Amino acid sequence: MAHTLSEHESKRLLAEYGVAIADERLVSGAYAAADAARDLGVPVALKLCGRGIAHKTERNLVRLSLTGDEAVTRAAKELLAAKTDDDREADLLVCPMVSGRRELIVGLIRDPQFGPCVMLGLGGIFAELLSDVAFAVAPLGSNDAEGLMAALEHRDILDAFRGEPAVDRAMLTTLLDALGRIGTERPDVLSIDINPLIISGGVPVVVDALVELDEKSTPAMSHAARPQRCGDEIRARLDPLFHPKGIIVTGVSSHPGKFGTVAYHNIIACGYEGNLFAINREGAEIFERPSFKSIEDVPDGAADLAVVCTPAKINEQFLRQAAAKGVRAAFIASAGYGESQDGEEMQIRLVALADELGMAVAGPNGQGVISTKSKLCAQIVAPYPPAGNISVVSQSGNIASSYMNYACVGGVGISKAVSCGNAAQLELADYIEYYAADPDTAVSLVYLEGVGDDGARFLDVARAHTRTKPLVLVRGGVTSAGKSAASSHTGSLASDENIFAGVCRQAGISRAGTVEEAYEIAASFAAQPLPRGARTLIFTVAGGWGVLTADACVHNGLELIPVPQDLKRRIDKMVPSRWSRSNPIDLAGGETRDTIPEVIDMITAHDDVDAVIYLGMGIQAAQAHLFKSGPFYPDHGIGRIADFHDNQDRRYATAAAEAARTHGKPVLVATDLAITDRDYGNPGTVALREAGYPVFPSGHRAIGTLAHMVRYARFRSRI
Repeated sequence: MAHTLSEHESKRLLAEYGVAIADERLVSGAYAAADAARDLGVPVALKLCGRGIAHKTERNLVRLSLTGDEAVTRAAKELLAAKTDDDREADLLVCPMVSGRRELIVGLIRDPQFGPCVMLGLGGIFAELLSDVAFAVAPLGSNDAEGLMAALEHRDILDAFRGEPAVDRAMLTTLLDALGRIGTERPDVLSIDINPLIISGGVPVVVDALVELDEKSTPAMSHAARPQRCGDEIRARLDPLFHPKGIIVTGVSSHPGKFGTVAYHNIIACGYEGNLFAINREGAEIFERPSFKSIEDVPDGAADLAVVCTPAKINEQFLRQAAAKGVRAAFIASAGYGESQDGEEMQIRLVALADELGMAVAGPNGQGVISTKSKLCAQIVAPYPPAGNISVVSQSGNIASSYMNYACVGGVGISKAVSCGNAAQLELADYIEYYAADPDTAVSLVYLEGVGDDGARFLDVARAHTRTKPLVLVRGGVTSAGKSAASSHTGSLASDENIFAGVCRQAGISRAGTVEEAYEIAASFAAQPLPRGARTLIFTVAGGWGVLTADACVHNGLELIPVPQDLKRRIDKMVPSRWSRSNPIDLAGGETRDTIPEVIDMITAHDDVDAVIYLGMGIQAAQAHLFKSGPFYPDHGIGRIADFHDNQDRRYATAAAEAARTHGKPVLVATDLAITDRDYGNPGTVALREAGYPVFPSGHRAIGTLAHMVRYARFRSRI
């Protein structure tokens, strides 16, 4: 049974947790109110106060700026006369008047997935108009309160403002931390609403507060009480899924369109070298290999992974047989489980059986699992990506395919990938936890539609992951239409967008808006060093590209630094004086054969530079292609100049990769000509991809990725 405390009781609860509350008086009569006003000093505010009164302003139960006994007494009588039977017991609350030109709103809510969440936002009339709010899951860490302030779109309001001092951030931090402690220590507190929090002379003052309680609540497991597993335990559970010594595939037939047959083919075609057993009820030869009529015919201990592509109603029998043969993990591609109403009970039984057998089960209703180190392609679709150190987990099979497709063309490959389907037993958090402990994973790439019932565990494993490795995420189901699709697709609804944004900020997750952006960010994390700061130099061979990229640099919060004087002097000796002499560095066509590689190395090495964006590679190779496809090639000297152009672009690409490696700084290469190179293999972009570096199709895409890298580097430095 939920009920609200009165404003006075709500403030007393806050005071118990160290929140500064202005002196006020709770009285029962009009003349007592006048006495209290004299004690506090006029002007005062007068309110009708009781547990049944939640919305005083809407009912006109507040009187402001009262300045004498007569005014206070008259207002008190009016308020008492306005009391209704629904208000039950109500008294008068006499408060000092607080004035300020800025108002905030702070509070606490209990999210069904993430638990207690602290909120900070613009208050007063702007609360609903702008909806500028930020959330953080309680308890707040050492930097979470500051993170809430930084997350506000209009955060400048916290600074010195129109002659008023900046907000006392220490006091605001104390208030936010107190709300977090209440959320974790008092499970009976459902919500807290402090609106407005008036900024008076820089001091945040609690003017109104409302606490909602639930008397039936029970304490939840705290983060500290959660069992923690070591890396060896985590790897031991899922290694059979990603590094199996042998695989049993069910549902294999002579028809190449059947899922079991496709999975069996892909495992063979991609070079898996372990034991492989196809289950076909006729025992037919499939792809020139013998099959087995039953799992019971498979040698004991020869396989530890089952890829299950048979109808849901017979899979429980197969799992028991597989477990008896030593199988410790299964990927279930079969549909007909929790994604449909008729299959919910079967999915519950599936999880119970997996737990009983001690088997890690991925899926059901999933697309497959990839592990390039083991040459494993146990999935029912293409592609099979090149080997690399990005690991993928996706709540959508085709988004997993999208990530792998980008790896095929992007130059930075994949270590592991799994589509978790309905995530009946193994959830998204389990894979993130495994990738954090996996030595072959440098960065994790995630597609998510919902975190399930245990959002706190998702936050825990994400935080553990980002302490040592980047985690890049795209979330679907943000809009109402998207949420509806997500519900029908995975059976899970996404958490509130503002709360999820707070979770990503707290955990140091790099959240992308699109699949393309997510791959580019992950590939850059995998291939490039982390920046030491935000000081960025743009080096361009074309003015317009440099201008647009400079704009993007500023819009993304990076520091577009002036060109250091010693760099200016060195470049002056290399090219004519018409070069830009500013950031972006544009040599204005004055470069010679060796200038661009030398400048790339020089600016990357400089102590005042944290990151470099190099623009324009591909121009020469594009012209070389046009020369070679024209009617005069290779005569008239065209063959020689075409080769020169190709070699130069390859040199520029090599110089960028070498500068990043040598100086331990990111050098992000962008060219708006990258799309056309796929028709003929532009030597510059090809060279970068061969070296394992991503190439960006525009300067603003490179800047967006660099901004993510800077934010993550700052996150890592704080922890």
